[in-house]
Amino acid sequence: MFTVFNEELDRTARELRDRHQAFAAGEWSGEALTAHQLREFRRTVAYVKEKSPFYARHLASVDPGAIASTSPEHLAAVPFTTKDDLRREFENVLSLPPHEAWIFYETTGTTGRSTPCPRNNTDSLHNNTALTVYYDTIFRQFGDEQVIGVSGPTELHAFGDTFGDVCRNLGLAVAKMWPHSPMVGYGRALETLRVLPATGLFSTPGMALSLAKKAYAAGLHPRRDFRLDVLMCTGELASPSLLENIGEVWGATVHNALYASQEASVMGAAGADGALYTAPLLNLYEVIDPDTTRAVEPGPDGVRTGELVVTSLYQGSKPLVRYRTGDLVRLAPAAAGRTLPAPTLEVLGRTRDSLSIGTGRISGYDLEELLLAQPRGYLDYQIVIDAVDGRDELTLHFETPPDGEGVRVDEAAVAAAVRERLGVPVHFAYGPLGGVTTTGAMVSWKAARVEDRRRSVPDEERAAALAVAGGRAR
Repeated sequence: MFTVFNEELDRTARELRDRHQAFAAGEWSGEALTAHQLREFRRTVAYVKEKSPFYARHLASVDPGAIASTSPEHLAAVPFTTKDDLRREFENVLSLPPHEAWIFYETTGTTGRSTPCPRNNTDSLHNNTALTVYYDTIFRQFGDEQVIGVSGPTELHAFGDTFGDVCRNLGLAVAKMWPHSPMVGYGRALETLRVLPATGLFSTPGMALSLAKKAYAAGLHPRRDFRLDVLMCTGELASPSLLENIGEVWGATVHNALYASQEASVMGAAGADGALYTAPLLNLYEVIDPDTTRAVEPGPDGVRTGELVVTSLYQGSKPLVRYRTGDLVRLAPAAAGRTLPAPTLEVLGRTRDSLSIGTGRISGYDLEELLLAQPRGYLDYQIVIDAVDGRDELTLHFETPPDGEGVRVDEAAVAAAVRERLGVPVHFAYGPLGGVTTTGAMVSWKAARVEDRRRSVPDEERAAALAVAGGRAR
């Protein structure tokens, strides 16, 4: 309700609500969207050149008015922004001083210098309006008596504020909990979920599985002793098969709810049909070859696969221009009959998280989907890569419920699929896994989920993940 104290913000909030609802209802033409994106791209370039010390130098030769279209040939004259730019330039990237923000976040800094990510009211109104409209398609299915738990990775993350605000917009009660916090812990978080009782939960995929493990350890059963209808998972790479397994464990519908970062804010959000949709009123999306940086041409099905590049189409504290996310994606065009009239995303993992195994190279997303397409009922998993006599081998390690109820692992089927795709054998192991698998949102999917024994020592990210796991509240 803060907007009622500022007439300009109040007017902006209403305009954004109407704009996003009209887009979701299919009332925007392709021509209107193209015009909006070009106009706001030019405005963002002009805005950051004027207000950001970094961009004043970085875009010195770029004339916003001369950008004729958002096609690759016209965008090529605008230089990319990289993560290294953000780390090196730090506060110089900002377009507004911190005192003009309403809140201050930062990146985790587990494997490099953390960078400031302030948000002003313009940032939050644009992003949270889009999420409210998209998530309305999901939550309206579950009635009027909903209580939503919000379990984020850290208190310094936008996770709790963003989802709390969106749920308030949708008329949903919220209980914020931080199981890794020593003041909360898993026991108290589970008690809160059970007693309220919570009907929904925002969490990382790893947190959803960790809560299930802790429930079993406390003598509780996730499906029988809790009444979760929907889990909204975000913050980590998550294949459809992993999400389906989480749904079976909890007896709930599970969505890949959000693709975002502290730096770039919302880049994709879920709709009721399970797809992850882009937010074309918030961002301009490009897909490039990460090696050549050239625009990727769509395949016969219209899908483009490569590194995602985004530009903010609103002007707040820290808009980014042609920001290389470092993430591999598959970007598919909008299709008739879907929940929302926007292109869809599959986030395949970071460009540097792809793995060479056996006869091929594979993204984290596709490896997880390959290994987990059939198994169900497990509470955690990890992939171990060995080299035996010069030949790669995989071990798929599962942690399962104490009673083994609902666990289905067709080892022969998994082994056949891996052999066909990668040409390597896969072994299976069962038993407890350590806390490193919970660090995906803090470090990376690969550091949390893959133990590559072909290395003589853990790489920097794996070492960071082990350190984070060792320091967390249990």
